[in-house]
Amino acid sequence: MRSRQYGPDLTPPWKRQQPAPEVAAERDLVVEEAATGFCGAVVRCEKTAEGLTVTLEDRFGKQRVFPLTPRGFLLEGRVVTLVRPSGPAPVVKPGRTASGSVAVPGARARVARESRIYVEGRHDAELVERVWGDDLRIEGVVVEYLEGIDDLPAIVAEFGPGPGRRLGVLVDHLLPGTKEHRIATQVTGDSVLVVGHPYIDVWEAVKPSAVGIPAWPQVPRGEVWKEGICRRLGWPVDTPAAWKRILASVNSYKDLEPQLLGRVEELIDFVTSTD
Repeated sequence: MRSRQYGPDLTPPWKRQQPAPEVAAERDLVVEEAATGFCGAVVRCEKTAEGLTVTLEDRFGKQRVFPLTPRGFLLEGRVVTLVRPSGPAPVVKPGRTASGSVAVPGARARVARESRIYVEGRHDAELVERVWGDDLRIEGVVVEYLEGIDDLPAIVAEFGPGPGRRLGVLVDHLLPGTKEHRIATQVTGDSVLVVGHPYIDVWEAVKPSAVGIPAWPQVPRGEVWKEGICRRLGWPVDTPAAWKRILASVNSYKDLEPQLLGRVEELIDFVTSTD
């Protein structure tokens, strides 16, 4: 009867050769070939007709090729089995912010610039924050809202724009011949840029498909626009709740109309310019 301590070859456990640890034959790894004593740095590891081989180069520039055999090398005096390195790690594409910019993980917000971006109302500010918030923090740009455009000339005068202190303004319904257009013309200058979108309200700058509606309804003059939108969509006439619903449907720049996207990007470029 054979003892359980012995294998099929009757070799006692304490005499059995333990497998050597595997080490990837990475370039510049210095090893010694066990049989010949040749010591050198790994130059390459490749598959040949004879099998996997490793090329070592000694300190004199001499190169020799060896097969990757088990327990065939010494690393810092320890017997190892060299193995072919795994392929290069998959390239991880950088993430994107909601605006489509390359994300900078762990980036800290920059100290706020003197330059500012003003928008007409709270809804405009919240939409800009939702899509461009990460970009604005990295650039150190603060967004404030005006609660209307009528007092814009006085606000601009109080702000005191100048070199290194630029002001960008986003206006709703900025069309030629409108009140908004006349006011914008009064304040535009080298350090003030007023741009706008054609929509009555920033609600319309959100794509209907994002909100889950076929189109934004037409509301006749004389009717409160936001309340009219709610009625025609069959929503409760509750403007804050309606806006919350609309804002929640925006996940990235893809949910906004190009007429708004381009104008906000233009303002960011303007207030962060070093010219």
